[in-house]
Amino acid sequence: MSFRRILFFAGVLLILYLGMYSWNHTTHVLDDLATDTGLEAAGAVLSPAHALHTYVQGVWTKYIDLVAVREENESLKAQISELEARLLAHGEELAELKRLRALLQMPVDASWRSLGARVLAGRIGPNAVLATITINRGYATGGKPGTPIVTNKGLVGRVLRASAHTGSVLLLTDAGSRVAIFTQQSRAMGILRGHGSSNALSVEFVPRDVGVKVGELIVSSGLDGAYPKGLPCAKIIKVEPSNYTEFLEIMAEPLVDLRHLEEVLLLEQTKLAPAVEELEISPKQFIGPPEPKSRRAM
Repeated sequence: MSFRRILFFAGVLLILYLGMYSWNHTTHVLDDLATDTGLEAAGAVLSPAHALHTYVQGVWTKYIDLVAVREENESLKAQISELEARLLAHGEELAELKRLRALLQMPVDASWRSLGARVLAGRIGPNAVLATITINRGYATGGKPGTPIVTNKGLVGRVLRASAHTGSVLLLTDAGSRVAIFTQQSRAMGILRGHGSSNALSVEFVPRDVGVKVGELIVSSGLDGAYPKGLPCAKIIKVEPSNYTEFLEIMAEPLVDLRHLEEVLLLEQTKLAPAVEELEISPKQFIGPPEPKSRRAM
């Protein structure tokens, strides 16, 4: 290509440029086109970047929030567990308080005082020799052998054996248990006898002519000296004439649920009968039958 042609094309391009410059300077079409194109390009690049940034920031924020929520949930769960434990403890304490208040309502004779005790163990196994429970009172703490045991519902039994701070209670249902009783309405006297924990009690030596009825309450008579008078013991569930003796065949059930004992009362006698004083009696003070004649002659 010759130099003249190069100059010609350069001149044409310069004229076109100056013309377009002048036209753009007047109309601003090219400036607006360039601006719009640049903005579109920038938007096309920045929008995905901003969306990615927003997504990442959202994910991070949610993660941080989830971590905080998880920690808060763990804390709330721990608080709920603690509150549930406290609620259970308070519920057990309330139930125990109700039982103890009921125990204290047991009316006893003024010559007996009550002493609370906890049941440490029940009857061990269905084939145990004796129907007994173990309590946390012994001969050093008011639970000496022979001490009556009751609840607010009635008689439980008596202390059979005792160490210093622990005692074994023979239950009312044991085959070796005997209680002097009378029926509350007909006032019939008899002996309440146990026949094992799974069997009903029997009332022995009640004559046929006594009008004992089913449902009648049996209370201690106090004639045996082992129990206070008037303690509720059992309820009559069967009355029939005996085929072999002149007495009635009477069956009864305990008033106390002896399988679910937690607290009991020991009845300690405080007012004992006056002790018999031993007197030194001289032969002159002794007044007896007259001496035989043969002896007086001697």
